[in-house]
Amino acid sequence: MRLDKFLADTGNGTRSEVKHLIRKGRVTVNNETVRKSDIKISPDDDLIAIDGEIVHYEPLVYLMMNKPAGVISATEDKIHKTVIDLIPDYQHYALHPVGRLDKDTEGLLILTNDGQFSHDVLSPKKHVDKTYFARIAGFVTAQTITQFASGLTLDDGYQTMPAVLKVLSADTNSEIEVTIQEGKFHQVKRMFEAVDMKVTYLKRIKMGELTLDATLLPGQYKKLNNLDINLVKTK
Repeated sequence: MRLDKFLADTGNGTRSEVKHLIRKGRVTVNNETVRKSDIKISPDDDLIAIDGEIVHYEPLVYLMMNKPAGVISATEDKIHKTVIDLIPDYQHYALHPVGRLDKDTEGLLILTNDGQFSHDVLSPKKHVDKTYFARIAGFVTAQTITQFASGLTLDDGYQTMPAVLKVLSADTNSEIEVTIQEGKFHQVKRMFEAVDMKVTYLKRIKMGELTLDATLLPGQYKKLNNLDINLVKTK
């Protein structure tokens, strides 16, 4: 990898900015000052530093975000604020959200630059559970649980896979948890519409066996480690 690309990819400036750092003699490779930006380095084997501070390289990054309402799950948008706008420290990694949460939906969202991981998590064939907490305008009953377990026909004729519905409280307004393995557009909302009920609040709380960190406020995020990543793929 070229030295200037390495420094830009690790968030130390644009290509032109890091070239300026190199020309000024502020960059060392294996403790030797270099002044050419196009020299080849190995991120795994060479020791790169700026002003004596070692630059660490992470080719793949995984973040957990507690997505707030009012922000869209996209990499860019000309009108609305996106989840990428909430992670300025990681802009240079070209991260993308793993799946989407509706603009008014909160909760667990993973952002990464690992395309294969995203594919594995989102593919219905992989059967990765996604669990949501929701408030429902309507009386959720044992019959509703059975309907969800059998799969529902959505407004466009799509037949959903079986879903696990757990009732936390039932009244004219109910609180529930529902686990699905798909990610169709507005799926949870449309599933309740199929049984003549309306979702008034929705929050994703779990993916696989990875649970949303309760200490994260809306809009906050943290890095995930290998153990966390494996939890996402575990049923």
